[in-house]
Amino acid sequence: MSSSANVSVYDTLKTLGIELPPLAVPAAAYVPFVRTGNLIFISGHIAKKDGKPWVGQLGRDTDTATGKAAARAIAIDLLGTLHAAVGDLNKVKRIVKLMSLVNSTPDFTEQHLVTNGCSELFAEVFGAEKGSHARSAFGVAQIPMGACVEIELIAELTEDSSAEGQA
Repeated sequence: MSSSANVSVYDTLKTLGIELPPLAVPAAAYVPFVRTGNLIFISGHIAKKDGKPWVGQLGRDTDTATGKAAARAIAIDLLGTLHAAVGDLNKVKRIVKLMSLVNSTPDFTEQHLVTNGCSELFAEVFGAEKGSHARSAFGVAQIPMGACVEIELIAELTEDSSAEGQA
């Protein structure tokens, strides 16, 4: 299902069986989001499974399908943070960009497929026009706490929206 102009993002989430998580407390010296003008920058979120870091290295002990599931889980966490930042996901004009870091071995080359787990969910939730975005997917030697994937997000808000500010 894809969200259209007259379908609430929350209706789409409900149809998908997705419940938004609460805003997570940052694990270091940063804020979860910053707004400047109509852009909102969401700090990197690591993959979590059962509330703990989803640990693994793609190409060693984690396969592409598992990495894609981890990226989808991150997308849900990013939506929760975006909701906390904006107050109403229907105020999102466009998902602008994702940057994905995939904890992977030097010979693993499917970072783009792992990241699709996040990208595809955003397109499904916001619709193709609002949810399609620019993106980068990098293979890295390690991610904090041994997580298999980390993703950050930039979104554009409608001109009449007012975010709650900086966290």
